[in-house]
Amino acid sequence: MKILLTGGAGYIGSHTLKQFLETDNEIVVLDNLSKGSQKSIDDLQKLREFNFVKMDLSDFEGVKRLFKEQKFEAVVHFAASIEVFESMQNPLKYYMNNTVNTANLVQTCLENGTNNFIFSSTAATYGEPKNPVVSETSELKPINPYGRSKLMSEELLRDASMANPSFKHCILRYFNVAGACNTYGIGQRYPKATLLTKVAAECAAGKREKLFIFGDDYDTRDGTCIRDYIHVDDISSAHLAALKYLKDNDSDVFNVGYGHGFSVKEVIEAMKKVSGVDFKVELAPRRAGDPSVLISNADKIRAKTSWRAKYDDLELICKSAYEWEKLC
Repeated sequence: MKILLTGGAGYIGSHTLKQFLETDNEIVVLDNLSKGSQKSIDDLQKLREFNFVKMDLSDFEGVKRLFKEQKFEAVVHFAASIEVFESMQNPLKYYMNNTVNTANLVQTCLENGTNNFIFSSTAATYGEPKNPVVSETSELKPINPYGRSKLMSEELLRDASMANPSFKHCILRYFNVAGACNTYGIGQRYPKATLLTKVAAECAAGKREKLFIFGDDYDTRDGTCIRDYIHVDDISSAHLAALKYLKDNDSDVFNVGYGHGFSVKEVIEAMKKVSGVDFKVELAPRRAGDPSVLISNADKIRAKTSWRAKYDDLELICKSAYEWEKLC
């Protein structure tokens, strides 16, 4: 199968690319390298050669030409803006990069008979849920433009599939992706990343002076936000499982998480333990758009697909993130 990975030079995209390269599929990667890494592409070319196209998804004519040339059978769509706080400051960037670009990509798929679409969505579509453990049928009420831009993309995918029955999609709602795969020298290279495990690992590796805890007055066990942290390799394998699922099933949506959460303070302590570094931590005001608790109910993906988690261990996740920061 010929597969297009958009955003394949990014954090999750490069890890998923690594797993797809271990299959017999023919892979083409499209990335504008605004947050993705050319080095990740170069390193993964050593595993198996693939075609890399440097292009922005907003280059609609260029994307159309690529589809005409390549005849893709499937798209795995990662390319997006993903920072919650930035989305509050610059919402139109998120609607353009996420929703508009996705709409044009889907339209191009429909025009070229590309009928399998795996979409990288987010737990941010749930917003601040009444029940902190959310299933795929929980209310979708995002509280920031990032979550809303992804939810709009989900809705346009559902509408496209209803209007075009041969076009099937699978939506994967990620929870908090963390860690790295050090075997192939890939990890999160983006220097302005705000993921807690990334920032904590940078502090432990001496790349940041201190870590800020944004609020300690949430209604949680220690006053800090609780999230469902999942290793990036487990997120990546969900995309292979989703594509396999679409062969014999209709469009669907799945949470991808472990089903339990850790607080900000617990992650910090785990990182200090695995690194042996007592890095500096300071309290800061809450950030707009941060729900207090968000944990997945991932029973559905385990029941309906071949996906199984392999790295459900906070210290293992923190250790892989720390080792990556020392390596890069």
